[in-house]
Amino acid sequence: MDLQELTLAQAAAAVKKKEVSPVDLVEACLDRIEAVNGKTSAYISVFADQAVQVARASEAMMMAGHDMGALHGVPLSLKDNVSLKGQRTTAGSKVLADWHPDEDATVARRLRSAGAVFVGKCNMHEFAWGGTSDNPHYGAVRNPWNTDKFPAGSSGGSGVAVAARSCYGSIGTDTGGSIRLPSAVNGIVGIRPTYGRVSNHGIIPLAWSMDTAGPMTRTVEDCAIMFNVIAGHDHRDPVSARQPSEDYTRDLHLDLKGLRVGVVPGYFFSHLQPAVHDAVRGALMKFEELGAVVIDVPIANIEGNISAQLTVESVEPSAYHQKWLRERPGDYGEDVRALLETGELLLATHYVQAQRYRALLRQEFLEAFKRVDVFICPTLPFTATDVGAMKVVIENGQEEDMLSAIMQFTGVPSLTGLPSLNVPCGFDQQGLPVGMQIIGKPFDERTLFRVGAQFEGATEFHKRAPGI
Repeated sequence: MDLQELTLAQAAAAVKKKEVSPVDLVEACLDRIEAVNGKTSAYISVFADQAVQVARASEAMMMAGHDMGALHGVPLSLKDNVSLKGQRTTAGSKVLADWHPDEDATVARRLRSAGAVFVGKCNMHEFAWGGTSDNPHYGAVRNPWNTDKFPAGSSGGSGVAVAARSCYGSIGTDTGGSIRLPSAVNGIVGIRPTYGRVSNHGIIPLAWSMDTAGPMTRTVEDCAIMFNVIAGHDHRDPVSARQPSEDYTRDLHLDLKGLRVGVVPGYFFSHLQPAVHDAVRGALMKFEELGAVVIDVPIANIEGNISAQLTVESVEPSAYHQKWLRERPGDYGEDVRALLETGELLLATHYVQAQRYRALLRQEFLEAFKRVDVFICPTLPFTATDVGAMKVVIENGQEEDMLSAIMQFTGVPSLTGLPSLNVPCGFDQQGLPVGMQIIGKPFDERTLFRVGAQFEGATEFHKRAPGI
């Protein structure tokens, strides 16, 4: 049994059947981290000794007939802005380089209660404010499909850790696309939940009115298993929804006959690199083969989403960081410091108008969902670009600003609070992954997992592994 090639679901099942020990799984992940982390910088902290100790305890409990839950003995990682009691949690920053939280974040506590073993904390764009994971303090994270390429961000370390087989799943956070973007360019699955579905308690914020946390895994089934554990109300998070959670694995086997897939004409298939266009168009054709119906659904005001997102995602972080920025400006990387300083220059009217736009766009999508069950679009308009690049070429040889270009599609669920699942749907000519977004109705993550699982079952993009 090649332990590193097991999916999370397979690893969990093997532990329960006593076919493999949690110690074996942890040691396989630690060996993999040792082999590739020097090339990828995916981890800031590795808990080798502690993880082995916990795995031994997990093995003893399983052998004694005590099953902790769906993740018993399964090695996972966490983005380094997710608090873990007693373990250094830096948020990829120098400001918090020596911070050791006194309690777990809710998502970490729930994963631990289900039996998960944490092998480390993953590198990220500093304070999650950026889309490249080019971290000046802990090293630039590199894509395992080609280490000259970026892994996107801000959850770049989590995306790389999963894709490179150094853990079976990871928790990322997503404000403007920070789960979905690295999932797309690293060829894995990742979900941005409905705003409020997963607790943010114990997670260092970026922009609190859009922040979410979610799983990043190799398969849709793995993602749904982790989501089952972390979803649900948390009284310690003031924006946590009281909507009951569900069994998100329940509908994975259901076919897609009659499913209505929405496409926003023009916007969803303009301004794309050819490989992205072809991969997502091919995915739509596959959905039609599976029995779905593709419907054009205009969204009148979708064009304003990048500007609104940049406004909200500038103002709210600047408010949170105001004290540190005045007292310790030199401890921030240049790019993040510049963004935080820019956020302080925006007017209150800019922020209010952006929030008004968000309400308008959400209402337009809620109306559109009367006609369709999901929307499908690219996750980002280009494949992985070079590490350190601040510009990107998408079409006509024209260079564009990376940050705004990267938000073209992921901003829609971020602004509206809708759930969105990234699923691998192809590769470009260089062998770099392409991802698509499946966007759903509020609190309808179960349908997203069903759609993603059926696409996965009809294709093999998720089965390819990076050569690192």
